[in-house]
This record gives sequence, structure tokens and C-alpha cells, in this order.
Amino acid sequence: MKNRAIILLIFFCYACTQRESGNKVKKERKVTYRQVPTPGYQLEKPIGKPNAVLILFGGYPEVAEDIKREFQILDKAKENEIAVVFSNYNKTLWFEANELNDLAKKLRKIFTDHLLPNDHVFFGGFSSGGIVALLLSDYLIKNQEIGLVPKGIFIVDTPVDLTHLYISSEKKLNGSFSEPSLLESMWLVDVLGNRFGNPHEDISEYEKHSVFILKTGRISNIENLKKTKIRMYTEPDTLWWKENSMADYEQMNAYAIKKLSEKLKGSGFSNVEYIPTKNRGYRANGQRHPHSWSIVEINDLIKWLLDSA
Repeated sequence: MKNRAIILLIFFCYACTQRESGNKVKKERKVTYRQVPTPGYQLEKPIGKPNAVLILFGGYPEVAEDIKREFQILDKAKENEIAVVFSNYNKTLWFEANELNDLAKKLRKIFTDHLLPNDHVFFGGFSSGGIVALLLSDYLIKNQEIGLVPKGIFIVDTPVDLTHLYISSEKKLNGSFSEPSLLESMWLVDVLGNRFGNPHEDISEYEKHSVFILKTGRISNIENLKKTKIRMYTEPDTLWWKENSMADYEQMNAYAIKKLSEKLKGSGFSNVEYIPTKNRGYRANGQRHPHSWSIVEINDLIKWLLDSA
């Protein structure tokens, strides 16, 4: 009996040692990454096969370096062997004829050139980059012969309704006391008005190009995303927006995003999450701003990506 007890003790100690040794090896394992800078994008990829590929589109003026600075996802992506494409594609609030096809081909070339797997692809976009992520994903699902069907999409405080963006900007012109907000509103009213007309009079051109039309509930431009995972992040800090641009809740991106999420959920979209955040919005320089990449909780996002991988 005594010998049996000694044998069990030795076995137990050995098992503990092996488990601790295994954990130690796992913690110390370091994945080698390769950085590929190009004029159109920056790619960060593991030497081996990545667990997922994430393509990121920035807001209107953002290029790859701006996204890297403002969205601190790279370290966590490396820990989980996720390849990340930081795109320089920006300055897009809508797509003209053939532009979606051109962008899809460029994206396909990235996967071909760098031997990236196309079975666990995700798109993410901040501000106008969210428009790109949604409309491009819909196009790729509709045209599956391209071979890049996204598993999921997340948007960050995106102006999903261009009529809402026009009207909100118009209202800010009459009440905004912030010079940056005033200049942006003037620019948006001018650009959208010149291309699509006055939405108070006719919204038909807006319907052809916008992700969503709140007034009519139109979602035909993203109707192919019904089975795709979608996350919508926004930080509806009504006090901050009131103090900085005299904007009411109904003028905020958060309002249209919430309405879009409700419309999608009521229209058979199987996996839509509306994620309002609180006091997370800060720029990389420390400036408080709810319209920022930082509202996304990165650990939770990584888990969301890998749950599909």
C-alpha cells in the first residue's frame, strides 16, 4: 500500500511538472511577423498561415499609418496570429459605377500576391471607412466568384445614411459655434448636394448610393449581408456633442446607426450587434472625442473574430 502511494505521488508530481512546462512553452512562444509596406496598403502577416485576415478602412483623411496610430490592434492581432491589412483607400462616402469592382479586384490581388487564406476574412471601418466595409462586403457576397466572402464586418461611428448626414450638417450650419464643425458641415452639404441634390426635395439618388435611408427604411444596398456577422460601434455621448458642435442626439451618427440595427434585426439579418460605448472615445494624442477608433474594445473584438475562425 505504501509503495502504491509513493508511485501515485511521483506520477502526480510528474504530471504537474509537464503541465507547468507546457504552459511555460505556450507563454513564451513568439510568432514571427512580416511587414509589407506598399503605396496602397500596409500588410502585417505571420510567417505561417494566419488564423484570420482583417482588412481595415480608415475615415475620410486616414491612411494606413493613421489607422495604426489610432487603432491599437496590432499587438493583440500578432498574439493571435491574425493578418492585418491597413488600407490607404479613403475619401469615399459612396461608390460610383465600377468603383466597387475595381476595389474588389485590388483586394483580391493582395490575397493572391501574399498567399493569404480567404476562408476567414473580416472587414472593419471607421467613419466613412465603415461605408466602404459594408458596401464592399455586400458586393463580394453578391459576386462570390471573386473569392472573398467576408465572415464578418464591424463599423465604428459610421454615417450610414447620407440623407441624414446632409440634413444633420445643414442643421449644424445654423447652430454650430465650433469652427471645425462648421467647416465640415459646409463641406458635406456642398459635396452631397452637388452629387445627389437636396434630399428635402428628392432622395432617389441618395437611395442608389447610401447604405441606409432612415426615412424610408431602405437597406437594399446591403441586402446580401443577411447571414454575415455585423457589429456596429458608436459612442452616443450627447453632452459632448452638444458642447462641441451643438448637435442633438437625432443629428448624431449614433442615432442613424441604432435605427439601422433595428431595421436589420427586423428584416431577418441573423447576427447584428449594436454596441453603444461610454467614455471610451479618445484620440491617440489624448484628446477626448467619441468619434474615434478607440471606442472598440480590442480583446472582445479579437474574440469575435476568432469565434468564426
